[in-house]
Amino acid sequence: MLERELAKYDYPLPSREYILQTLTEQGVPASFERLCHLLDIKPDEQTDFSRRLGAMARDGQLLQNRRDDWLIPDKADLIRGRVAGHPDGFGFLVPDEKGQADLFLAEKEMAKVLHGDRAIARIVGVDRKGRPEGKIVEVTERANTRVVGRVHQEHGVSFVVAENKRISQDILLSPPDRKSLKPQTGQVVVVELVEQPSKQSQPIGRVVEVLGNYADPGMEIEIALRKHDLPFEFSKAVLAETRKLPDEVRKSDWKGREDLTELPLVTIDGETARDFDDAVYCERQGKGYRLIVAIADVSHYVQPGSALDKEALDRGNSVYFPRRVIPMLPEKLSNGLCSLNPNVERLCVACDMQLSATGEIKRYRFYPAVMWSHARLTYTEVAAALYDRDAKTRRKLDTLLPHLESLDALFRILLKARHKRGAIDFETVETRMVFDDNGKIECIEPYERNDAHRLIEECMLAANVCASDFLKEREHPALYRVHEGPTPERLVKLRDFLGTFGLQLGGGEEPHAKDYGALLEKIQGRPDKQLLQTVMLRSLRQAIYSPDNVGHFGLAYESYTHFTSPIRRYPDLLIHRAIKSVVAARRYEPGDWSDIGLHCSATERRADEATREVDAWLKCFYMQDRIGEEFEGSISAVVPFGIFVALDDVFVEGLVHVSELGQDYFHFDEKAHAMVGERTGKRYRLSDRVRVQLVRVDLDQNKIDFRLVPEDVAHETGGKAAKRRGR
Repeated sequence: MLERELAKYDYPLPSREYILQTLTEQGVPASFERLCHLLDIKPDEQTDFSRRLGAMARDGQLLQNRRDDWLIPDKADLIRGRVAGHPDGFGFLVPDEKGQADLFLAEKEMAKVLHGDRAIARIVGVDRKGRPEGKIVEVTERANTRVVGRVHQEHGVSFVVAENKRISQDILLSPPDRKSLKPQTGQVVVVELVEQPSKQSQPIGRVVEVLGNYADPGMEIEIALRKHDLPFEFSKAVLAETRKLPDEVRKSDWKGREDLTELPLVTIDGETARDFDDAVYCERQGKGYRLIVAIADVSHYVQPGSALDKEALDRGNSVYFPRRVIPMLPEKLSNGLCSLNPNVERLCVACDMQLSATGEIKRYRFYPAVMWSHARLTYTEVAAALYDRDAKTRRKLDTLLPHLESLDALFRILLKARHKRGAIDFETVETRMVFDDNGKIECIEPYERNDAHRLIEECMLAANVCASDFLKEREHPALYRVHEGPTPERLVKLRDFLGTFGLQLGGGEEPHAKDYGALLEKIQGRPDKQLLQTVMLRSLRQAIYSPDNVGHFGLAYESYTHFTSPIRRYPDLLIHRAIKSVVAARRYEPGDWSDIGLHCSATERRADEATREVDAWLKCFYMQDRIGEEFEGSISAVVPFGIFVALDDVFVEGLVHVSELGQDYFHFDEKAHAMVGERTGKRYRLSDRVRVQLVRVDLDQNKIDFRLVPEDVAHETGGKAAKRRGR
């Protein structure tokens, strides 16, 4: 600590902890002069000391009152947190300290801040719903420097309405000068905030980028990239480093690697895949099997601390939009040097496993190698060869068939082991969008996962388990992929719900994945299976990255990590570095593993949110010409303001507002996942079948609104109600 202070300042200043301790002992706010006296700060140290107090204020550790005295926020009953805005203008302060209730911020208070800002607030009472209400005392950190939105003009005043609806304030545009961009009304732009909001004024911005018109092809992705702060352009430093990389594997790269080029390793991916992380090979060995999973050695080219490494960490992962990918690494790496393309030498890290006839991993080892992919196969053709027994495909894959059939035999064994282990298998329907030549959705269709998908999945699971075990046994730090079981609160709600159906979840206060699996088996064939499965799924927590190994509940593994996708996930790249360090008798320290885990979990969520929004907008655009049509569907969610309905064949979801449920007062029954009519007792429950009519599509809000078709009309025969057009 002292060394750091001496390096930063001419004289070592009191630590933050000591300053806080001194103020605490005083028991009252202290002026700057009083603090200087108490801490023996000399006149020539006061400028640096003032900077330190300012830094502590920005971090929310200190606060100045109206008399400019310094105080500790906690002592003044002040609460630090992050602002969460609401589209309707109000918001909340989400406290940093766990267990504290969110503070309601009225529209007047939200005028001082934007969504995402950090602030300190004081509780001033309760709102009409009984929630603690807050007043902003100070904004400690501004989260928004640039905002994407659309230009509007009223009474000669130009302003931007943010695409992020949690930012409900209009951003006034500063008067343009000769160098300013001059967008047209309605165009999508990026504005740089030159003035943040305050008690007296609205935020003010200047246009720094004009993206185009709202309905231009691909605009939904351009908006999502900027709205979610997704890095999508590589820096000059990254591009310069990339240019220095070779175009192919050099002979010098072979040093210290095993030669796997003669082994018939193959990649198996989807038809549209362009980056191939993994290749597989399997052969029988006595009663058991030898399985090799070879993973692209990204760590050979992306060195710690390099511009490429910092960019990969910043991105955290690749982002997959319909028709466009934002890669974690430049194309020269992601689709070239690090992609296990067929018929070229590639560097890899191999996980070489020996498995028993029951699927138990008896031995494994990791080693750097050079490989040669003997074929780029797709799930479709592997399924055609192995399961459809298609003669033409089998002839094409002639020399590879014995290894593919060994892979399939091992896959069947691993499936049994998975079932015995108790891993949870929820049945879900994946969809994909089919686009026309103009970039518009032609249709949305279900995407069938065949056994070739599951075959590769089981191979990757095995390699990931070995990677986790390898580092755990050698007590080397790692980023584990952890998935905890349900919280006590969620477990109580789930059991209460299941009890209304006469069902029970085993396992007591700490159920195992096996208990979920047993219940899933028990409900097979029931008409309410989808309802029960959905509620069970929602009781589980989200998987995250963490150095604390608490196991993976859903997969029923005591230890699990991600090793198999270093081209598109940064945690996998870290695991590769850690494994190679252990193999070389070294130790790899990338920094604070906890912080990196939190960051990578956040970038994963960021990518998910961005892709969901793009999907939602595309679906709205697809449905806007179908207003008045009727559809069959199932209730996919029940909320206090209505029910969401997922359409059967269209795979689009929309809202039936509570006011459209019928001539009754409907109330939300959270435990039953239902809306219940007060007078009629009519219930609309999760997974119930309904017929709806499309009445509204809002492209601005990404919303689709339905109304229920009356039952007597929905049950008409002769096809009269099959399709109705609104007038």
